[in-house]
Amino acid sequence: MGKNYIDIENERGEMLRYRKHANGRGLIANGAKVHPSAIVEAGAYVEPGAQIAAEAYVGRGAWIETDVVIGPKVKIAPHAHIAAKAHVGAGAQIGVRTMIGTGASVAGGSLIGDDQTIAEGERVATDQRGLRLAA
Repeated sequence: MGKNYIDIENERGEMLRYRKHANGRGLIANGAKVHPSAIVEAGAYVEPGAQIAAEAYVGRGAWIETDVVIGPKVKIAPHAHIAAKAHVGAGAQIGVRTMIGTGASVAGGSLIGDDQTIAEGERVATDQRGLRLAA
C-alpha cells in the first residue's frame, strides 16, 4: 500500500504537502477543505485555502488555486483552471480547458462552455443553455 500524500515545491521554494482525496485520488493541499462526498479526479490539484462543497466534481487535470470557493453540485471539467479567490456557485458547470480568472464569480446554475476565459474579477451568470444573462 503506497503513501497517501506527496510533497511538492512551489514557485517560491516552499514545500507543500498534498494528500490524495478518497474519492478520485486528486491531490488536496494541507489547508484546503474538500467535502467527503466531493470527487476530485487523479491529476487534479486543490491548493491551500480552497473550499469544495458537497457533491462537487473536479475533473482530471483541473487546477483549483488558493482561496477558491466551489459550491455544492458544481461540475468542473478536466483541465479547467479556477484562479485564486474565484467563486463558483452551486450547480454551475465549467467546461474543459476553461479559465476562471482571479476573483471572478460564476453564478449558481450557470453553464460555462469549453475553452472559455472569464476575466479577472468578472461576474458571470448564464441560462441553462450557457447564454449570458444581463448583469
